Amino acid sequence: MRLFVAVVPPIDVVEDLSDFVQPRREHRDDDIRWAADEHWHITLAFLGEVSEWKTDELGERLERAAKRQQPFELQLRGAGAFPGVPDARVLYAGVRDDTESLKHLAMTTRAAANRAGVTVEGRKFTPHVTLARLRRQMDVTKWVRIFDTYDGPSWTAGSLHLIESRLGEGPGHSAAYATVGEWEFLG
Repeated sequence: MRLFVAVVPPIDVVEDLSDFVQPRREHRDDDIRWAADEHWHITLAFLGEVSEWKTDELGERLERAAKRQQPFELQLRGAGAFPGVPDARVLYAGVRDDTESLKHLAMTTRAAANRAGVTVEGRKFTPHVTLARLRRQMDVTKWVRIFDTYDGPSWTAGSLHLIESRLGEGPGHSAAYATVGEWEFLG
């Protein structure tokens, strides 16, 4: 199973961002693949391929981490690009987290995965929601300037999601996501 751990924004937050993104999606560019609204999430830990026999222990450890976490306020605002604006492959919406709870939760979930024998892939944690993937590296200064003006509604993050990603199964052969575990923050 190809898995990742995430915080998923509520539907009203997704709808607000979608209203802002929609006119930009209408700008046709074969090099930009816009992410589907239902795929928007904040990845805490990308786990890659995980043996099914490890998922029970992984779930138990993630549940413990969630139970210790207090709900916290988040807001989608601003924008950026990976690896950078002049040579982007990913365009994203930024995340405002005044308490740095996401950073702490990312460390906690990564540690939980490691204790379950699951290797965490990826780089330094940068909270974001992927808006688009680019087929080739390009300068996205104009896009970042547009999305940098976005200032979405705040919400209380209240749960942790373990999500399976099936490559090439969604519309247009994009990834299809399915939540395989969700645990509420009870700290």
